[in-house]
Amino acid sequence: VQLQASGGGLVQPGGSLRLSCAAAGRTLNSYVMAWFRQAPGKDRIFVAYINHSGGSTYYSPSVKGRSTISRDNAKNTGFLQMNSLKPEDTAVYYCALRDTSLASARAMASGGNYAYWGQGTQVTVSS
Repeated sequence: VQLQASGGGLVQPGGSLRLSCAAAGRTLNSYVMAWFRQAPGKDRIFVAYINHSGGSTYYSPSVKGRSTISRDNAKNTGFLQMNSLKPEDTAVYYCALRDTSLASARAMASGGNYAYWGQGTQVTVSS
């Protein structure tokens, strides 16, 4: 499966962005999805997770309450809506997939548990 992330850009603090992750090659409902981000000079960190149906989600404390992960399996696309953006949200954002659900928050947040990755989309929050 190939992933194409898009929707990043330059936004002012307090603004919003909606990131998209389009899957090709297999139907998206075969996978759970997560978003990660990597700021310059820092490790990649977990942002959000959603299960196959979209009925279960999990967020990093740093974005919880400001972000919403969702998916449209009919359109083979996942989303990350980010609101009230802060300069510290600046990073390259990656979507990732794996076949089976993960049971623990720790497992959901581990990048090594995901087999497929998109190329990333840059989000810059600056005035």
